[in-house]
Amino acid sequence: MDAIKNSLAAIYGEKFKEEHYLRLSKNMNNARREINVSRKRGWDESDVVLITYADQFSSPGESRLATFKRFFDNYLRSTFSHVHLLPFYPWSSDDGFSVIDYHQVDPINGDWDDVARLGQSARLMFDFVCNHMSAKSEWFRNYLHQKPGYEDFFIAVDPSTDLSAVTRPRALPLLTPFTLADGQVRHLWTTFSNDQIDLNFASPEVLLAMVDVLLHYLKEGAQYVRLDAVGFMWKTPGTCCIHLEKTHLLVKLFRAIVDYVAPGTVIITETNVPHKDNISYLGNGHDEAQMVYQFPLPPLVLHAIHTRSARTLCDWANSLDASGGDTTWFNFLASHDGIGLNPLRGILPEAEILALVEDLQAEGARVNWKNNPDGSRSPYEVNVTYMDALNTRGCSDSTRLSRFLLAHAILLSFPGVPAVYIQSILGSRNDEEGVKRLGYNRAINRQKYTEAEIAQALNSSGNLRHETWRQLSHLINVRRNHAAFHPDGEFRAELLSEQLFVIVRRALNGEEIKAIFNLGNTAQTVLLTEGWRRELISDAVINAPEITLNPWQAMWLSKA
Repeated sequence: MDAIKNSLAAIYGEKFKEEHYLRLSKNMNNARREINVSRKRGWDESDVVLITYADQFSSPGESRLATFKRFFDNYLRSTFSHVHLLPFYPWSSDDGFSVIDYHQVDPINGDWDDVARLGQSARLMFDFVCNHMSAKSEWFRNYLHQKPGYEDFFIAVDPSTDLSAVTRPRALPLLTPFTLADGQVRHLWTTFSNDQIDLNFASPEVLLAMVDVLLHYLKEGAQYVRLDAVGFMWKTPGTCCIHLEKTHLLVKLFRAIVDYVAPGTVIITETNVPHKDNISYLGNGHDEAQMVYQFPLPPLVLHAIHTRSARTLCDWANSLDASGGDTTWFNFLASHDGIGLNPLRGILPEAEILALVEDLQAEGARVNWKNNPDGSRSPYEVNVTYMDALNTRGCSDSTRLSRFLLAHAILLSFPGVPAVYIQSILGSRNDEEGVKRLGYNRAINRQKYTEAEIAQALNSSGNLRHETWRQLSHLINVRRNHAAFHPDGEFRAELLSEQLFVIVRRALNGEEIKAIFNLGNTAQTVLLTEGWRRELISDAVINAPEITLNPWQAMWLSKA
């Protein structure tokens, strides 16, 4: 409890009174008593996360979560250990990230019993949308109606205040005017949209309300907790209002609370920012997040395959601080959001970033832009399925699948816990009709399906969806059965040539795997001099002093 008290004192000082602490302690202790499911301590090579929407699949007369559980059990349960359910609460915009009620399941998805039943098939990861909530929420309605107790729930700012230093993730107004019940107009802080009102964590009442949300998620079975947009939580006009000291203190507080209430719970911070800022959320390795999203990985793998050169990817990989022990990486290539470009800045020259964006746009990708302090604009996100991001529209399905599997073999070889987006395991292409129908770029990679149509595709051999699901599932399961891929295992990257990239992984028990990736469009021969005896992906015996990799092929070599 000392860590909790120390964080509260550093954040609030005397504003956090004894009555506040007594309420917090009571709620924590009640939650601790109610939780009777132990969490796995740490992680290993068997941990692989599926990222999905709860309403991803539909079936007539059934809740979306019930449908999803059946689909998961039939097609994905043997492949994934964890399911990250993107916000499944009642919402008003942003496909769930404008939360109306943190404590409820959206009725279309089902109820908490449906969530619990899914938890019998996989360990669960929830989103804690901690920075903002919906303008349609009861909390915000109480604020507008000036209900006692809600006066400080949101952040009112005089519009004449100089906010030019504030980091802006989107090209939208920072302040939005709202009219209170008595006719007053207040300009409220809205970092992401006028339907997403930023919460005022400077208020102890807001903290207590949000800790109640966190405790509720722990009680409902969340074993991984994603802190969404966490870098923006604390606001101090005159500063950049991102990654402030008190934001880090809030993350330390959340970590201390979950360590006390539900030991083994993993906190994962989502900060789509340059690498140095991103890894700052690991704190001293013991007191903040256990995992951070590895945001440079998706665009760097994409850049490497587009340019047929792994040099930048290799240099960056070898610059990573070793994970291990109490922290590791949350690795991914695709997600419900687009491919973030800000993490590339400082790794790739801006000209190369812009060239990659132009190539992707020419093949149908959409781009979101941010405003810079000097009045210019920069691309910050590309919206596209990862399948289409890697390929031209005119290439064959066999080439498309080869490049896609190559990218995922790289993902699965990196140290950390890998996560695969539902659209990736389904082999999805760009949903152009979804963008037209819904009117926003991110819809291109958020298509929803009936269970029947997806089951038919996966059960019919020869189509891209079936082959992607079959071959990517196989690749994941090979990884899950080899200790050399343990997140904490030794890691080394090297180049054999511009297009031949090598990752070497070694387990604590001595198992070693050499992963070789051909990023080029011509076959490449590699001499073997170290006694490698088997290729794991194909389960083929190596009986020659050399191997040949086809264009866009990956091999995982073992000495056993």
